[in-house]
Amino acid sequence: MLITLAACATAGYSYWRMQQKPSTAAAKAELPPPPAPVFFPLDTFTVNLGDADRVLYVGITLRLKDEATRSRLNDYLPEVRSRLLLLFSRQDASTLATDEGKQKLVDAIKQTLATPLVNGQPKQEVTDVLYTAFILR
Repeated sequence: MLITLAACATAGYSYWRMQQKPSTAAAKAELPPPPAPVFFPLDTFTVNLGDADRVLYVGITLRLKDEATRSRLNDYLPEVRSRLLLLFSRQDASTLATDEGKQKLVDAIKQTLATPLVNGQPKQEVTDVLYTAFILR
C-alpha cells in the first residue's frame, strides 16, 4: 500500500512539474525567424598570377551583415573590384591549388574588404565569401 501511494505521489508531482514549464515546441514557435541572408554577387575576375603563365578565373559572392553594407559596397564597386584584383594578383598558384589555400584567400578577402573604403566610413562586415567559379590555369 505504501509503495502504491509513493508511486502515485511521484506521478502526480511529475505531471505537475511538466505543466509548470512551457513546452519546448511552444518556446520554439515564439522565436522569430532568422533574417534573410544578404548576398552581393560580383562579376568574375580573370587575373594573371605572380607565377609565370598562370591565370586565375574566380567568381565570388559575398555574404554581408546587412543591406547597408551591400549598398555601401555597391556605391564603391570600382574600388572594391580594384582591391580584389590586387589581392588576387599577389596569390601563388601552388597555394591556391589546395583547400587550405582557398580558405586563406577567403580570409584575405574578408580582411581586404573590412577596411573602410573612405575616411569616416564604418568597416564592411563580410560574414562569408562563397566561390561561384574557380579555375586555375
